[in-house]
Parts: sequence; structure tokens; C-alpha cells
Amino acid sequence: MNVYDLFVKPYESYTGLQILLEASGTVFGILSVYFSIKKNIWVYPTGIISTLIYVYILFNFGLLGDCMINVYYTVMSIYGWILWAKNSEDHIHVDVTWATRKDWLLGTLLFIISLFLVTVIYYYKPYIDNHFSMAGTSLGLDHLDWANWLDVVTTSIFLVGMWFMAKRRIENWIFWIIGDLICIPMMIFKGLGITSVQYLVFTVMAILGYLNWKKSFKEKSTEKS
Repeated sequence: MNVYDLFVKPYESYTGLQILLEASGTVFGILSVYFSIKKNIWVYPTGIISTLIYVYILFNFGLLGDCMINVYYTVMSIYGWILWAKNSEDHIHVDVTWATRKDWLLGTLLFIISLFLVTVIYYYKPYIDNHFSMAGTSLGLDHLDWANWLDVVTTSIFLVGMWFMAKRRIENWIFWIIGDLICIPMMIFKGLGITSVQYLVFTVMAILGYLNWKKSFKEKSTEKS
């Protein structure tokens, strides 16, 4: 498979607006990660714009199951925005720390719950994508391909990452790195070449974010001692 097949051919049937929206969602997504690296609360407004764009795109493509998952991300972003606002002295930047044992236990619980809930969404996905009609619809999980199963896993990984980020835990970047690496081939498979490039950029930025937050915590600890 060549570059044309990966990044041009899938878009031949797209309208100019659809391409513009996907590109805009990518730009705002990258901005969100940039602000996250800087521990800047603007991570959430830009992230919410990105996820809402994808909600619109997926809804118009009839992918209501995927659309609901992005609504899920949007709600989590609002939750994180509220937490960061409460814990920011200048209403812009926040301090970061390492996760506690309790954080890891809750994170594990969230991961398991998310796996269950997203699997349920995919079970009912034929019904949802058929505009909530059972006409000609067969429920189950046999319609899932490898990309769908990876989507179940990455959604749960990203949920835990978002929760750790909302709690300002340095380990959130580890979840983003793992999830982003998985999403690169998955988005190519789905015909979203622009989005796959976004996840490649996200991977690099997540590595930088981890190093930056780790350095920031060390400097803050040195100042206090």
C-alpha cells in the first residue's frame, strides 16, 4: 500500500467541508496536547473543540457508536477542566505530582469499567448506527474487526489517561503514549489518514510531555527542600 492509497484515496469521496473539519479537529487536538505539556488549562477548551468536531464528523458519517465515545471524551474533558480550575493558583497553570497507590487502584477500576461499557456500546452499535432501529439489525460482537477491538482497548486507556491528567498525575503521559501508538495503524485502517498523522504527532508530544512534567516536579521539589 502506497502513500496515495493511505492518505489520498480515502478522501476522494469526502467533501471539502469534511476534510476541513477533520483537519481542524487535528489542529485543535495538537494544540490541546501542547497546552497539556505546558500544564496550561487551555488544554481543555482546545481539547473539547477537537472532540466536538469529531462528534459532528462521526455523527454525519452515521458512526453513532464512535460518536458516543467522543461525547464520552468531551464529558471527561469538562470534568478535568473543573478540577484544574480549582487547583490552579493563577487560573492558568497547575502543579503536578506522581500517582499514589490509591490513584493506581482507581485507575485500574476505571479501566475495567470502561472496557465493559465500551464493549456494551459496540454490542449495540448496529442498532445505534441504524438510527436506533432494529429493522434488519443483528446485535452482537461478531461484527467487530481487529480495529474495533483495539478501539475498545484504546478508549479505556485514554479514559484512564484523561483521569490521571485531570488529577495532574505525571503518569498520564504513559497512557497517552501507549494509546497513541496503537491508534496510528488503527486510523489508517479506518481511512482517516490525517488523523493517523495526528496520533503520530501526539506520540512525540506525549513523550515530551512526560519529560517536561517529570522535570517540573523535580524542580518544584528542589525549591521546597
